[in-house]
Amino acid sequence: MYDVCIIGSGPGGAPIAYELARAGKKVLVLEKGPHYTEKDFFKDELAVSRRDIYTPPLGEEQHVVETQDDNGKWQSVEAKNSNWNFWNGSMVGGSSNLMSGYFHRLKPNDFKMASVYGKIKGANVVDWVIDYKTLEPYYDKVEKVVGVSGKVIKHPFLEPRSSKDYPFKPTWEHPISSWFDLTCKHLGFHSIPTARAVLPYDTLQRKGCSYSNFCGSYGCATGAKGNARSALLDKAVKTGNCTILSKSFVYKIDTDAKHVTKIYYYDKNRKPFFVRAKIFVLAAQPIETARLLLNSKNSHFPKGLLNNFNQVGKNLIFSAGGSGEGQFTFANLPKEKRDVLLTRGAFVNRSLQDWYEYTKNSKKIKGGTIDFLFEHANPTSRAMREVYDKDSNLVWGEALQKKIQFAFMQSRKFTFEVFNDWLPTDDCFVSVDEKVKDKWGVPVGKVRLNSHPRDIEVGEFLAQKAVKVLKDMGAVNVTSSISSAPPPNLVAGGCRFGNDEQSSVLDKNCKTHALDNFYITDASFMPTGGSVPYTWTIYANSFRVADVILKRFNMLK
Repeated sequence: MYDVCIIGSGPGGAPIAYELARAGKKVLVLEKGPHYTEKDFFKDELAVSRRDIYTPPLGEEQHVVETQDDNGKWQSVEAKNSNWNFWNGSMVGGSSNLMSGYFHRLKPNDFKMASVYGKIKGANVVDWVIDYKTLEPYYDKVEKVVGVSGKVIKHPFLEPRSSKDYPFKPTWEHPISSWFDLTCKHLGFHSIPTARAVLPYDTLQRKGCSYSNFCGSYGCATGAKGNARSALLDKAVKTGNCTILSKSFVYKIDTDAKHVTKIYYYDKNRKPFFVRAKIFVLAAQPIETARLLLNSKNSHFPKGLLNNFNQVGKNLIFSAGGSGEGQFTFANLPKEKRDVLLTRGAFVNRSLQDWYEYTKNSKKIKGGTIDFLFEHANPTSRAMREVYDKDSNLVWGEALQKKIQFAFMQSRKFTFEVFNDWLPTDDCFVSVDEKVKDKWGVPVGKVRLNSHPRDIEVGEFLAQKAVKVLKDMGAVNVTSSISSAPPPNLVAGGCRFGNDEQSSVLDKNCKTHALDNFYITDASFMPTGGSVPYTWTIYANSFRVADVILKRFNMLK
């Protein structure tokens, strides 16, 4: 019997494995995807852009998606028959392998959305059951253990910190960052150096960044990116106390009235096995976590594990916002600026949070974050974005050649990404479709998608601020796109934590209300998401829960 069995190996599960293995506990990690290492990661553009090599084939593993038509009627579609794909990084270390590594902390007011900003009609906004002060030491720990680089500067929404600065200096910054800084100064905005979960040099038993700029959607060939495998799991395994079983799909959890007794999984040959442990931790990604719980019905939980109060899968959230871009045309620039724009490999590392909170009609509104970056270096995806004109008409032949030549040789795109709250609603949740099954014969998750009108309103407000910056910098063809389309790599909720088991699945320490030896530590616990990417908060909370579990073991000595 293991001390701890962890289902999932991303930022929600890896800190538990790391801390408990180092403390001498016997840990088993079960991961559905393969076990890649740095040797397996290279810049194969076709694999990422055209073949989705790092996500399961939709013919074998998929979701059913529910959306509303123009008449308000809900319609279901199987993902294999649509463009919906909620998989993101099915491998040891999870989606953290493929992240760009933009790290922002939540702000103190993110933990008390309801009390600070008030109730919002149609949204299930609540305060968290922990505050920023509780999580701050663990944000600090992630900086040092996972490795976060950057520089802290004062700005209106800078969160309180126990460390004066980041432990690692910023990665190599592109000269355009100074253009951005000057523009923001001119506009009266506060340019913020963006923290990155990327090591600028060799440290923490990992190699530093190679500055290929192939970060988002690509695995890191040096280990500089702070993914859960290279930063934590590799070290956990070296203790001799942590075992990772990849290609192991957990399909059912068994319980008595108060405890998980064992879990069942299929190995790579689809042979069934089971595992017993003293404590179980689920961190499979919110959609899959809810699906597993709902598929694990028994006499104690006839509607699905932990679902006696119909809370499993509810209040699913994503990250609202969108993106935009502008072009710097070489013909309109002096030679020295053209040469600067041709610098390759360096990071922009700039953000704006001046409107993390703003006022409208004398009322406080929760805003968000804008990250600025160059268009991804991947030439395949860059070329594919040129096949349509501004009116969405297909372009080909000589006209397409000219468009691609202009995009690659006569200009450079500067882009931005907007992050704001996706408000939880009654019509965004996970259930199970009993009729549609995956390659193991297990019912798949059904995802109902619905966003709140406030999400778009805030996103468009932020996008216009970003557009203003790009235009002031001299960019042309500036556009923005804010939509309610959910990003598959930014999903949370579904098993929110709280004090009342009738309105939440977990207690404040992410232990399930109903079962004494069962914790959930992926982003499922989050009742609201804040206006930043989630990864840093998932890491921090998992380190916090690891301390809770360790104290529990120590009390048993």
